[in-house]
Amino acid sequence: MSASGVKQPQYDRSSTTVGIVHFGVGGFHRAHQAMVVDTLMNEGKALDWAICGVGVLPHDRAMRDALAAQDCLYTLVLKHEDGTREARTIGSIKEYLFAPDDPDRVIERMADPAVRIVSLTITEGGYNTNQVTGEFDDGNPDVVADLADGVRPRTVFGLVTEALRRRRQRGVAPFTIMSCDNIQGNGGVAARAFTRFASLRDPELGDWIERNVSFPNSMVDRITPVTTDEDRQSIAAEFSVTDAWPVVAEPFFQWVLEDAFPLGRPPYEEAGVQVVGDVEPYELMKLRLLNAGHQAIAYFGVLAGYTYAHEAARDPLFVGLLRRYWSQEARPTLRPVPGVDLDEYTDELLQRFGNEYVRDTLARLATDSSDRIPKWLLPVVRDQLAAGGEVDAAAAIVASWARYAEGVDETGNPISIVDRYAAERHAAALEQAADPLAFVRDESLFGSLAAESAFTEPYLRTLALLQATGARAALKALAD
Repeated sequence: MSASGVKQPQYDRSSTTVGIVHFGVGGFHRAHQAMVVDTLMNEGKALDWAICGVGVLPHDRAMRDALAAQDCLYTLVLKHEDGTREARTIGSIKEYLFAPDDPDRVIERMADPAVRIVSLTITEGGYNTNQVTGEFDDGNPDVVADLADGVRPRTVFGLVTEALRRRRQRGVAPFTIMSCDNIQGNGGVAARAFTRFASLRDPELGDWIERNVSFPNSMVDRITPVTTDEDRQSIAAEFSVTDAWPVVAEPFFQWVLEDAFPLGRPPYEEAGVQVVGDVEPYELMKLRLLNAGHQAIAYFGVLAGYTYAHEAARDPLFVGLLRRYWSQEARPTLRPVPGVDLDEYTDELLQRFGNEYVRDTLARLATDSSDRIPKWLLPVVRDQLAAGGEVDAAAAIVASWARYAEGVDETGNPISIVDRYAAERHAAALEQAADPLAFVRDESLFGSLAAESAFTEPYLRTLALLQATGARAALKALAD
């Protein structure tokens, strides 16, 4: 890497030591948590909290290769609304391990007493839980394989549990497990998943983890689109940086974190993190307004012929959908959020969604819908139904997903569905001609919503319009 006009680390990376092991080193982690640690290090702080990144899945090989060639350095570029770009080199990731290469090395890194936090951005679907019950899926083949005696662990559950077992055996206090995924009560979700896996392996170990391991909740926010070849080329042209995998992001940043770290933590609050006693109000605000708002524009947007989030977010029909969903459905389910004016927050969301320079794609927003819709949007539906409130906009969003899952847009072009349950969702969507409720009959995703007339009536109304007259007509009818 070479750089011109790019801020460089102001600390000696060779003098830093690993205190955090992070699973899931993608764009978001590198634009968010790793950036925070780098900020602190530039101020001479947190030098014993460098990050060891870990990849578990086959596609993580590409990240291993990219970071290995660059001594784990990479470029973070913030894209401002006026078109200006701000670049810096991030140096807080000290090493990267690809677990399939050497699982024991990953385990021993976590067993090292110097490691006091294991953090996670393993996606909403990475916790292996039932979408309705929240229970851990004991029958997952990868989980079953990791529970076999003498096996080389291949899941995050197997790797982390074995590291905790070794720490317990050696008299080393357990590290904190910090989830940074977009899940309500992400700390509790992680606690149930890891404790259940450990209990299946060794009930006594599971009890020990339940009693001794801390799982703080957190809320994280920064729009971070997928890095493209165009990004690489423009960064090379503007900043004279050759970077195999830079990260681009919006300027906005928020991290709200529960202060529950028995072995200590970096002074996150000195780098803009809100360290609080109760994360839930912030978490629900973000998941139900921003994340569900992204779902609102994703499927309708693709069907209407848009490619980027900013195109949809500047269309009055889409703005109307967002405003209605936010004000009449999502906000009534929220608790007061300390220090936040929700009118200002939603206005800012529209501004962020409309940042054309971020170039966030609707395809990215529509990825992994089976993991996202049940966690971000359906809780709003259930809360509103319980309170006798309106769900028309939320039902319309689900209908837009159902139409999107048919796999063909309004001009007859194929839609690439990226979802671990893509085949199931597509099959259900194709059954809608004979059974209009086919898509929402899957109780593992939707529970009993197919039997709730307050939901199914607006759902069926919008689905029929989407299929007969298209997305824009459906949005106009909803507005009317």
